[in-house]
Amino acid sequence: MSSTLPNTSFLSISKSEKYTIVHQQLLGLLNGETDPIANLGNAMAVLKQVFSWWWVGLYRVDGEELCLGPFQGPVACTRIAYGRGVCGSAWKQAQTLIVPNVHEFPGHIACSAESQSEIVVPIFKNEQVIAVLDVDSEHLDQFDAEDARELELFCASLVPYL
Repeated sequence: MSSTLPNTSFLSISKSEKYTIVHQQLLGLLNGETDPIANLGNAMAVLKQVFSWWWVGLYRVDGEELCLGPFQGPVACTRIAYGRGVCGSAWKQAQTLIVPNVHEFPGHIACSAESQSEIVVPIFKNEQVIAVLDVDSEHLDQFDAEDARELELFCASLVPYL
């Protein structure tokens, strides 16, 4: 399988078609590559390129904090405490959180005023949260149940690299 994205205008295809491309591309990128940083970096790049979301990245569990991992987008918060903000809350609750308007989320960590909505997906290994995928959009109400379902599948593919 090719490791380059197809020459397609991602703006003209449906969300489900975009997720099909993302899942296929991820399989191609991970196939045969064992370096975790390379794989995680490329995984974030695929999401960013296909969806043009404002920020896409991983935070891995490091003691009682989440520590910034590979990401695509502007500078981000480096550490987030357990239970703090959307990322820390998703970790604490061990469930995907969809926030239509981050300015209405109690305790939201404002790394940038440009972020308007967010989805955070916990990544599990042996029933423990080991990381979270954080996706921010500059648009309100960007994410829905389809995003949650598809990003949870996406994250399951990343577990061997975390």
